[in-house]
Amino acid sequence: MKRIQRRRGLALAASVAGLGLVLTACSDGGDGGGGGGDEAAATFDCADYEQYGDLEGKTVSVYTSIVDPEAQEQEASYEPFEECTRAEIEYEGSREFEAQLPVRLEAGNPPDIAYIPQPGFLRSLVQDFPDAVQAAPQSVIDNANEYYTEGWVEYGTVDGTLYATPLGANVKSFVWYSPSAFEENGYEVPTTWQELLDLTDQMVEDNPDIKPWCAGIESGDATGWPATDWLEDVVLRTAGPEVYDQWVNHEIPFDDPQIVEALDAVGGILKNEDYVNGGLGDVASIASAPWNEAGNGIPDGTCFLHRAANFYQANWDEGLEVAEDGDVYAFYLPGESEEDKPLLGGGEFVTAFSDREEVQAFHAYLSSPQWANAKAEVTGQGWISANSGLDRELLQSPIDQLSFDLLTDETYTFRFDGSDQMPGSVGAGSFWREMVSWISPGQDSQTTLSNIEASWPSS
Repeated sequence: MKRIQRRRGLALAASVAGLGLVLTACSDGGDGGGGGGDEAAATFDCADYEQYGDLEGKTVSVYTSIVDPEAQEQEASYEPFEECTRAEIEYEGSREFEAQLPVRLEAGNPPDIAYIPQPGFLRSLVQDFPDAVQAAPQSVIDNANEYYTEGWVEYGTVDGTLYATPLGANVKSFVWYSPSAFEENGYEVPTTWQELLDLTDQMVEDNPDIKPWCAGIESGDATGWPATDWLEDVVLRTAGPEVYDQWVNHEIPFDDPQIVEALDAVGGILKNEDYVNGGLGDVASIASAPWNEAGNGIPDGTCFLHRAANFYQANWDEGLEVAEDGDVYAFYLPGESEEDKPLLGGGEFVTAFSDREEVQAFHAYLSSPQWANAKAEVTGQGWISANSGLDRELLQSPIDQLSFDLLTDETYTFRFDGSDQMPGSVGAGSFWREMVSWISPGQDSQTTLSNIEASWPSS
């Protein structure tokens, strides 16, 4: 899936050390032992964890696709819960998670908790293993309703029952740019789709030797996925969220005329030789340009704009400052009007396969601001949560803080990554492949979408 393409450097040791200071207060506060100090006790208080009960001797197993180095951050974020409840969390990360989880359920060997990376996968698990997937307890329902927007709650709901709550999140509706290049050229951040196109034309006129946009969709076995993000974002803007939902759920054909129109709109940028591919070549070069390097033209001065998610920040040179007045930053990919605010993103969801007391308590913790803040404390840049109780000041970069603001703003209409909700043979198969063909050798939009429609499973 797309999320496995994201990797970042970590300053984990320092972050965990900081949380360790906090944990001293937790253990000392519970038993009255020495060493924590008043300052630490004020930072962290085990009284906040009394709601979960005394779980000494209890163990909760967690199974996920999140592996090192991110797994280290995950485990560090559980320490407050473990210290204060005296439960033990057994963590297992696997690159074969999506293939192996159904096997384990079929064999009657489920984990207590799993982190599901797509709503579509959750729905299939509930359908195929209705006795294994546990409905969320009231404590989790209460957290979901209080701390997450309605859209996020719906993605964890199947047939009216809440099963899963969000864990991490990301925002994909961003365009990266150079603040200094904008200032030097007198460019303003666009607030509508038409303003974005007008800005692109102005860049062409002002800079005949520089292409405005740079793009790349090469990603090894996952080549093509960045192009699917482009289409999903534009469907939300040209056809709207309701049509997007119908398309993702195959209630309308993949090649519905509204989707053809959206892909043609994407082509208005990515297939326009006047617009692309800054510093990398012609239109065809998009297919072979590595997605994680394609934005380098912005600091190099060979392009002005690059559409990519918040986690793209991990790919900038370490010497670059990511900030509104820094070397690189990102603005929200605008809608048709300033009032039209669709937002594309993704994330993982916490799902339980046991209703034991300790499992319900840990699920409640993971859906709470306590966990979101503990995770932020031990995480470098590139991680955010949609939990409105998260202290945004704990987030490690301005783009993370901006992403959090968008995710928790009810005026934005959030939609989960479309390909991540589609059958795997489509979302991670024909959709990727056909978008590559659409770029190079330049297959037309109708043929591209009709080929994907023909690949949709019949059942």
